[in-house]
Amino acid sequence: MKIGLIGLGKLGSAMAKRLDEQGHELIVYNRTLEKAEKSGFKYVKSPAELAEKDVKQIIINVYDSKAVNDILGANNGLLEGNLKNKIIIDTTTNHFDSVPNFHRLVKNGGGNYLEAPVIGSVIPAEKGMLMIVVSGDIKAYEQARGVFDSLGSKIFHFPETGKATKIKLINNMVLASFMATLSEAVSMAEKTGFSKDEALDLLAVGAGESKILNAKKAKLLSGDFSPHFSTRALVKDLEYMEELAYSFQQPALIGGLLKQMYTMTGAKGNFNDDFAAIYDLINNN
Repeated sequence: MKIGLIGLGKLGSAMAKRLDEQGHELIVYNRTLEKAEKSGFKYVKSPAELAEKDVKQIIINVYDSKAVNDILGANNGLLEGNLKNKIIIDTTTNHFDSVPNFHRLVKNGGGNYLEAPVIGSVIPAEKGMLMIVVSGDIKAYEQARGVFDSLGSKIFHFPETGKATKIKLINNMVLASFMATLSEAVSMAEKTGFSKDEALDLLAVGAGESKILNAKKAKLLSGDFSPHFSTRALVKDLEYMEELAYSFQQPALIGGLLKQMYTMTGAKGNFNDDFAAIYDLINNN
């Protein structure tokens, strides 16, 4: 199957690699053209050019809703090309207020928009082990199922607009909470005489047993916080989550605190580090 893909960041590149291995033919676009040139895939110089290609499905994986809006509606955006009967699969973690407009814009352009945020980062994407939550038209979802099956091991569909985006934001609050709790637990264990390795092994068979511990154990042991999922991206998602809570008059007590903690992590280190770098913030204070 011939597929368009927009966004060659770490996750987008991992998805492209996986789709290529699964036999899909890719045509890619990236805002920084040099990345597209070096990707090894056929590439175009604008989203509008991609929309004119013989692709039935176009995946978007970019940083935030502003970037998605530009991909769709800016000069040489997708909406300036031919979207008739095309399916836009947006795997970006978006603001919940933005996705209804994205659905409308693509529909008015003759296509179908599926919000399809993914749960998991680079390594699960490379292995086809992402969890994908999809909202949008059921027929479009069924037509795009081949793409979802190539990228994900667990796939959920909801017809209601916005539902996938909202649960992704809630999930990332849980992700942030687990990582902060594990970091504090490891730091406390070290200060009581356990090695980091011992602490992680004990937590892994006790209350700390979790996908997040398994995924971040190597980073905690090595202190290498090169990003799979950056602190900057998590802070953005926590801001969206906090606004979601406020939209139905619920105080984001834990989520708000987590947003402050990860903001401090970025400010004291590097916002581009993996979010597991919160261990350094906790351990050094």
